[in-house]
Amino acid sequence: MLQKWQKRDISNFEYLMYLNTAAGRTCNDYMQYPVFPWVLADYTSETLNLANPKIFRDLSKPMGAQTKERKLKFIQRFKEVEKTEGDMTVQCHYYTHYSSAIIVASYLVRMPPFTQAFCALQGGSFDVADRMFHSVKSTWESASRENMSDVRELTPEFFYLPEFLTNCNGVEFGCMQDGTVLGDVQLPPWADGDPRKFISLHRKALESDFVSANLHHWIDLIFGYKQQGPAAVDAVNIFHPYFYGDRMDLSSITDPLIKSTILGFVSNFGQVPKQLFTKPHPARTAAGKPLPGKDVSTPVSLPGHPQPFFYSLQSLRPSQVTVKDMYLFSLGSESPKGAIGHIVSTEKTILAVERNKVLLPPLWNRTFSWGFDDFSCCLGSYGSDKVLMTFENLAAWGRCLCAVCPSPTTIVTSGTSTVVCVWELSMTKGRPRGLRLRQALYGHTQAVTCLAASVTFSLLVSGSQDCTCILWDLDHLTHVTRLPAHREGISAITISDVSGTIVSCAGAHLSLWNVNGQPLASITTAWGPEGAITCCCLMEGPAWDTSQIIITGSQDGMVRVWKTEDVKMSVPGRPAGEEPPAQPPTLSMADGTSMKRMSTHTRRAEQHAGNCDLVMPSCTRNYT
Repeated sequence: MLQKWQKRDISNFEYLMYLNTAAGRTCNDYMQYPVFPWVLADYTSETLNLANPKIFRDLSKPMGAQTKERKLKFIQRFKEVEKTEGDMTVQCHYYTHYSSAIIVASYLVRMPPFTQAFCALQGGSFDVADRMFHSVKSTWESASRENMSDVRELTPEFFYLPEFLTNCNGVEFGCMQDGTVLGDVQLPPWADGDPRKFISLHRKALESDFVSANLHHWIDLIFGYKQQGPAAVDAVNIFHPYFYGDRMDLSSITDPLIKSTILGFVSNFGQVPKQLFTKPHPARTAAGKPLPGKDVSTPVSLPGHPQPFFYSLQSLRPSQVTVKDMYLFSLGSESPKGAIGHIVSTEKTILAVERNKVLLPPLWNRTFSWGFDDFSCCLGSYGSDKVLMTFENLAAWGRCLCAVCPSPTTIVTSGTSTVVCVWELSMTKGRPRGLRLRQALYGHTQAVTCLAASVTFSLLVSGSQDCTCILWDLDHLTHVTRLPAHREGISAITISDVSGTIVSCAGAHLSLWNVNGQPLASITTAWGPEGAITCCCLMEGPAWDTSQIIITGSQDGMVRVWKTEDVKMSVPGRPAGEEPPAQPPTLSMADGTSMKRMSTHTRRAEQHAGNCDLVMPSCTRNYT
């Protein structure tokens, strides 16, 4: 992992999570929660220039030494203990810690179960509103220079989870001294009051060249050779002995009062992670310089992962080979025998099967098919007509219209019965033995037309002709929420495994939702029945890039490419399910996100001797 990080094959975020896990930190223990660094020191500017080193925190120094005056005070405390008591075992710079249960719960108090955990740690009630986490700027100032008892660092949520910054549950935290009701966290000016923008810019800062070049210094302080010993003294990084778990052998302490005191101390103030490195941590390799004229804010790809095509759509050109010729050439005898129903892109090739058939992960060498006259379903081998097993028990649930296979042994089907059925495929020595119904999910009132699943987010989404989409928990097989009603029946849905973004298509209307079912953006892609969307897919760049690319295919033979962009709004946008304007919109907004068409590629279907060749004679781009 170290070499992968040095070579930039993994991100800074991924490497820090790995180090936290290796050091015994886990999200299941508030006292040993993963710790992440403050990376920025500028929470007052209107804009954030990540090319300016002055906006960053000094990662070579602990939070107690971010200013010269504060550093001298902690050094003086260290020396005074030596003079007055003469006991080196209690000599330290800090009596509080950079990560503790109360710090974690205070950061995440706006989300359950952290709301209840914070109350429990506070004796059953919330703290005084002014002392709770209410402002990123105030918290930084307290931890970096103002409060000698505050040296807190951050948690991973500051780099990926905007929801923890909003009081979406309406918890009553009370009022501050100036009469302000404590609600959402106050964000820096450069975030424009948008939690999603704050998380995006904060994550970009974590992955920036400056942090990449200096992160190894912070690792030395938290996980490395500056964690303890003479190097820690020189770095002003010595904590109370009780914070070091490897120094305290509780089994050897017989006095119950002393043992409970130590446990209470650690519970309230935290614990130093396990030391992983005893020598200076290697630096990360330098990144290549950006090309002249390139926007430094444009997300870059990691080495070994080419930059996605949608960062340079201007250079995108239609293929000179028809789709039919392409798949006949690449797939040979395994070519689908009809309209395409499922496509899988692997590292070496592209796999495709006809409609009413899906490929099973992770080897993609088996298929699940439906649509037979007797309502049965079959398990087969990819690339051949061989049927491994026929399942007749699905006939009791009516005609199957759609299916998805989130795992090798889980198959989800639905159709005219309106019921979403989750089946377990039993295997013995690699051979299928049967299909058992795990759960029937009820909620739709008309036929279910499409399904999508994300194992990463444990989410199943079903779309129906009743104009609704329902989100289901894939692990517990329970109802999560129902998206607001669309104007027409749902024709296509997909989920991103990167951000959890859900794309739903109803007629010619395209809508985006976050993983919690809240609207992000919507747009009408075309007018008339010929513009109805029949399929869609979603592509994303690095995790810190909030812009997303949605590709839609419609009945009019058009493949359209859309991009979301963050915009500053003065008035609330139109909800995703609301009636569109009478004229074709150039921009449709919801919750601070806009969606615009980046390009349109024309593909016209022509019949030749009973076969459908998709030819692409022209390519047009419309920018709005």
